Amino acid sequence: MVLIALLLLFVTLTLGIPVPFAFLASTAYMLFAGGYSPSFLLPYGFSKMSTIVLLAIPLFIMAGGIMERGKIGDKLVDLIDLFVGSVKGGLGVVAVVSCAVFGSITGSACATLSCIGSIMFPRLEKAGYPRGHSAALLSNAAVLGMLIPPSAIMILYAWVGNQSVLASFLSSVIPGIILTALLSLINMYLLRKNTNLVLSAPIPFQQKMSLFGTRGKKAIPALMMPVIVLGGIYGGIMTPTEAAAVAVIYSIPVGFWVYKGLKRKDFWEVLIEAGTTTGSIMVMLFAVMILARLYIMEDLPGAIMNLLTSITTNRYAILFMLNIFMIIMGMLMDDVSAVLLSTPILLPIVIQLGFSPVHFAAIVGVNLGMGNITPPAAPLLYLGSRVGNAPINEMLMPTVWMLLFGWLPTLLLTTYVPQLSLFLPRLILGIK
Repeated sequence: MVLIALLLLFVTLTLGIPVPFAFLASTAYMLFAGGYSPSFLLPYGFSKMSTIVLLAIPLFIMAGGIMERGKIGDKLVDLIDLFVGSVKGGLGVVAVVSCAVFGSITGSACATLSCIGSIMFPRLEKAGYPRGHSAALLSNAAVLGMLIPPSAIMILYAWVGNQSVLASFLSSVIPGIILTALLSLINMYLLRKNTNLVLSAPIPFQQKMSLFGTRGKKAIPALMMPVIVLGGIYGGIMTPTEAAAVAVIYSIPVGFWVYKGLKRKDFWEVLIEAGTTTGSIMVMLFAVMILARLYIMEDLPGAIMNLLTSITTNRYAILFMLNIFMIIMGMLMDDVSAVLLSTPILLPIVIQLGFSPVHFAAIVGVNLGMGNITPPAAPLLYLGSRVGNAPINEMLMPTVWMLLFGWLPTLLLTTYVPQLSLFLPRLILGIK
């Protein structure tokens, strides 16, 4: 029955059925085929939805939309460009770091790609960067918004897995920084022999410091956002939900009156977009909660564990197989669907193997981020193609380089060096 339910889920997703309805179809099949009582499971689903933690998701979506339309990213890009713009491949590094910084504000890969892409693509094209390279670089770097907190994916993981949101946030910070460095280095290596790049003239030190003061002053309102949000969360002043609300309240005057990029029409569009996205996610979450309960009642994690241990008893080899499973899931479905499906199935197995659930949060984040730019689904790769007006075939080779020498090393380090994921949660929260 469980295998048929999983097959039904994958088939409906492959056919293009909306994700919430695909989960509902699989849930309905298991509910009635297994003879379970709806009067027991439906209230369970509603009770799991009654948590204030989930309010952080629409609020961060709203804050990200306001920051995107309020032209907040322009000032960040100008500030970062001052330091590496005159280096060969330096503008690509500006793009990657800008995605990392903006991602720490919005927590959304799509918002990061749309905002930083609209700013950077014209600059990269003017500087002679190959269009396919630029689109691939920004598509890969936009995923940093999923790893560097606040991240909606980590909120969902923590909620489904009954883990600390703060610990889940912190677990993916160092992997995100490692990936930022690797993508920057790969960008510079791929462009090392490109003779068409136009470099900006070197700026004398005194003039650079003067420009740093000017641009830094303009960028302060944008840079204050991650300071307020993350400082409030990790300082124990605010919960993630309260921080998300503060982010919305702060971003409105910054977008309207400080940078003057946000218009009344844009604001209403952000509200509508946040409402529709939240509605879709909530329907999906309700179905997933019931589905997860059915998986546990049918002992799906135990069956998978028995299957894996019949192949090998080495827990690191089993963890490798779980990584392969999550990469495939990430290739076939979007990040929200993948984290909601993989967490209730795989987290009990990981805990049984003796690994930390906080460590596993970072593994899930890197895996699903990698899946977002790995065909056939690769939603961010196709979005980058549209935003950058680049043919997808021109993006594939740079993407392969970034997957092999950026994402895979980050995934291996995150998986087999747990100290990278656990250092900050232990240091700040005292988690063992």
